[in-house]
Amino acid sequence: MTETEQLLTRVAAEARASRPWGWTSLPAPVDAATLDRAETALGFRLPPLLAALYRRVGDGGFGPSYGLLPLLDSAPSGEPAAVAQYLAHRKDGSEDPDWPWPEGVLPVSHWGCGMYACVDCRSPQAPVLLFEPNAHDADTAWYVDAPTLTDWLRTWLDRAGWYEETSDGTDDLAPWTEFRIRTARAEVA
Repeated sequence: MTETEQLLTRVAAEARASRPWGWTSLPAPVDAATLDRAETALGFRLPPLLAALYRRVGDGGFGPSYGLLPLLDSAPSGEPAAVAQYLAHRKDGSEDPDWPWPEGVLPVSHWGCGMYACVDCRSPQAPVLLFEPNAHDADTAWYVDAPTLTDWLRTWLDRAGWYEETSDGTDDLAPWTEFRIRTARAEVA
């Protein structure tokens, strides 16, 4: 069994055993057609591990805090799905140049207070970023939560994330230094 298969097995077991706030049951995984529709709407492919989570574990409802957002349909809490969140953030960012949203950065989990865990789908490592909009400006609103989606999932499974009660919070997260580089392309275009 590969390392990815082992991780997916662990995530699936934890997903069946726990339920984040607002979820009463684990949604069924998405089918290939739903994944294709999501990627077409986004204009990019999901990283293989993220696609596997949605295709093999469930359409959201598992993971840290409120759990992963569903891909195309709203969550039971009424929270818009990941694709809708991304498209709305991109639209808002194009209308407010002080708060641009980077292309290919998909919100996958809501932390509350406007904060999101996001996967950088344009990077081969698929880092997970924390968007913290309560900052004074967009340049200080982005942090690297985990260098890879794999690391982020392991941290959640090991109950070692900044969001755990035993943690000091987000103080140790490094700023995402690529933010202005990634949004400058959009501003020039």
